[in-house]
Amino acid sequence: MKIIFTILVFLVYLSISAKRPNIVLIMADDLGFSDLGCYGSEIDTPNLDNLAKCGLRFSQFYNTAKCHSSRISLLTGLYCDQAGSASLSRGATIAEVLKPAGYSTWMSGKWHLSKQPTDFGFQKYWGHLSGACNFFIGDNSFRLNGEDWTVPKNLNGKPFYTTHAITDFALDFIREGKIGKTSNPFFLYVAYNAPHYPLHAPKKDVLKYSGKYDGGWDNLRNARYAKQISNSIILPKFKLSPRAPHVPSWNSIKQSEKLWEADRMEVFAAMVDLVDQNIGRLIEDLKRRKVFDDTLFLFCSDNGGCPFERTRGRNLKPWDPNSYWTYDASWSQASNTPFRLYKQNQHEGGISSPLIAHWPNGLRTEAGSITRQPAHLIDFMATFLELGHAKYPKEVGDRIIDPLEGRSLTPIFKGKQRREHETLYFRFGTDRALRQGKWKLVSAKGGKWELYDIENDRTELNDLSAKFPRQVSAMASEWFNIAQNKERLKQKGLTPVKENLKQFSFRKDTSDQLNE
Repeated sequence: MKIIFTILVFLVYLSISAKRPNIVLIMADDLGFSDLGCYGSEIDTPNLDNLAKCGLRFSQFYNTAKCHSSRISLLTGLYCDQAGSASLSRGATIAEVLKPAGYSTWMSGKWHLSKQPTDFGFQKYWGHLSGACNFFIGDNSFRLNGEDWTVPKNLNGKPFYTTHAITDFALDFIREGKIGKTSNPFFLYVAYNAPHYPLHAPKKDVLKYSGKYDGGWDNLRNARYAKQISNSIILPKFKLSPRAPHVPSWNSIKQSEKLWEADRMEVFAAMVDLVDQNIGRLIEDLKRRKVFDDTLFLFCSDNGGCPFERTRGRNLKPWDPNSYWTYDASWSQASNTPFRLYKQNQHEGGISSPLIAHWPNGLRTEAGSITRQPAHLIDFMATFLELGHAKYPKEVGDRIIDPLEGRSLTPIFKGKQRREHETLYFRFGTDRALRQGKWKLVSAKGGKWELYDIENDRTELNDLSAKFPRQVSAMASEWFNIAQNKERLKQKGLTPVKENLKQFSFRKDTSDQLNE
């Protein structure tokens, strides 16, 4: 009898375990909404495109428009300051909730928060703690499992390059975990620093795109928009936003400038291409281990394309470690096609991310489907709690944890309509937004509130604030309520908008470089 009971318990355990997927969560850095092939790009991203072809794409997935705040929301299921900002003083991480539930927890890549991942539930970590680094020689913030790690000239028989190294260590963790059909599930968070500036890539990868961008950003935006309409990631009723006033027409700039501009977009494309190649390495390894079908893959970005012009060493080639190229608002607007504005802004160009979900044994949607249900980075925690049979804590160590803000994505994975967020809140610096149903209220750089009907005007071209002042007032009041009572912002963050603020410019960046 005792033997029979033991067998039954074991079978129940196997049944429960079989329902819990491995989770690979991948975040790119400064990748715009349209920078993947399956979201409209001409960049070669076959591995991600195939995940989308066999999986599910989100057309309305939101980030926080900035690097460190998006990482906080991704990890905790809370808004940035609600979680205690970079200190995570009021938030628990996904690793901290999945590890007690029996998951192995690993991270490789950019951290950009306080302390180290191994202080927040990750059993293994390799990467850089900084917000950005030289892709060829790194910086002094690299760590391996809590210990200092010196960047070598060569790693695993090839010249060191951060994107390759992030994948190398992710694969090492999978190998060391002896992952297979009967192993415990794992959570792997891969945070690529690419294509964040400096624009660095090996020579052969850059030359692959030689001449690709000679037609300029105006043609590129039109081509990407047409592809987005044809593959239905954008509906035809959403019109392409016009070129921003601070961006010159391609035909108006000198030929020498055209050559320079095309060159730096070629490097950006190579960096995205290299991310895709490395994701292909992860996919191949998991297939070889026969666990790919049991693995939930999620790919997103931390914010839209970056408009900051900070180039140094323009005369140096982008495969020279001494170079420091960036691209600016001109190409950034193309990255964010069809939307307005950029990283840092809470307009759709800043907060709209690709999200690809792939899980052969878990998704119940038709292959290649697109969901138009809004979702946010804060929803990852709730999703993994449900799938991992984990419990959300009230406290972790001496941290008192705020109630979970996100909602599970699993109904969407099952092809169902989930209960939407009544309100989604957005803020970085003096850029603000609030979404409630079809309505979106947004302010750039502390300027006047703008109101958009996102169901019919996703590209934010028709400001309805003058027509619906009560809607503006009610939503603005709710924004301040969340900012004060959930985010606990200080008075500076609660400053009213300025109705007569002049149009701001991105052509010459003067913004604070902190928290990039």
